[in-house]
Amino acid sequence: MKSNASKKYKCPICLGNDGVENDDTLLKQDDLVFKDELVTVWINSFWIKGNEGHAIIVPNIHYENIYDLPDKVGHRIFEVSKIMSIALKEVYKCDGITLRQNNEPAGDQHAFHYHLHIFPRYTDDNFNKELTKKSFLSDPDNRIKYVNKLKDYLRNE
Repeated sequence: MKSNASKKYKCPICLGNDGVENDDTLLKQDDLVFKDELVTVWINSFWIKGNEGHAIIVPNIHYENIYDLPDKVGHRIFEVSKIMSIALKEVYKCDGITLRQNNEPAGDQHAFHYHLHIFPRYTDDNFNKELTKKSFLSDPDNRIKYVNKLKDYLRNE
């Protein structure tokens, strides 16, 4: 498949996965929730108002989108998405979970590294209304409490 990223594209997710913190990535190492040989889970930098603290699962190796994703990595993403969905439900006391994954610009993909969003959902939240607005950049200091809650939960499972 043809890449949608420009020739000069610096992948912000690869930078985060590699431990880099600079102006080309908003991911902070303190946002890291989980990492194994195939995937990493981060608390995402951009939030939907009322559904703060959502997670993203990314492959450790750069794959632009679902078309390029090897089955083995996709299976692991699914396994970890179930674990993280249960963790978010338990830790955030949310009423449900929404998974969202975008491919290509027409599919609203903005970071050209496969990533699966896991949003905490609440009865009568404004998620779909807020999703049509631009998400807001969260303060890294505010993200750490979500990281720690999920890490604590995962340590005890």
